[in-house]
Amino acid sequence: MTSIKLEPVGGDDPGFKAALIEAHLPTDDIGDNGRSFYRAVTDNGAIVGYSGIEDCGDACLLRSLVILPEYRRRELGRILVHMTIEQAGEASTVYLATTTASGFFEILGFSVVARPDVPAAVLSTRQLSGICPASATIMKLTRPPT
Repeated sequence: MTSIKLEPVGGDDPGFKAALIEAHLPTDDIGDNGRSFYRAVTDNGAIVGYSGIEDCGDACLLRSLVILPEYRRRELGRILVHMTIEQAGEASTVYLATTTASGFFEILGFSVVARPDVPAAVLSTRQLSGICPASATIMKLTRPPT
């Protein structure tokens, strides 16, 4: 298995923004405060993907998760999710919104949550209050990622 590490990256990083655009993920708010983004780098220096955490008080939003096309189907998505969640700390409840990957996240321990059951701080993020479509599936981490 490939060894990867996370390096902080700014929302203005052109590689990060390009990867999100190519994956049809939102970029409207990546420069806003309260977000921490990371690039996943192999031990030989190759960038394999990006991810982020948005602080929402006692909760956080896992977001902007993308594996670059040439590195997909190598289990790196699982690794990146796990490593990014570790950045949030154990006290945070982790949420995410997805339009296409709910099956992937279910395997990793996320469950679908009804909007009324999502904390107001999470719902009021730009992601959930306007950028993501209302039809996006909201999920909550209910067990440690496998």
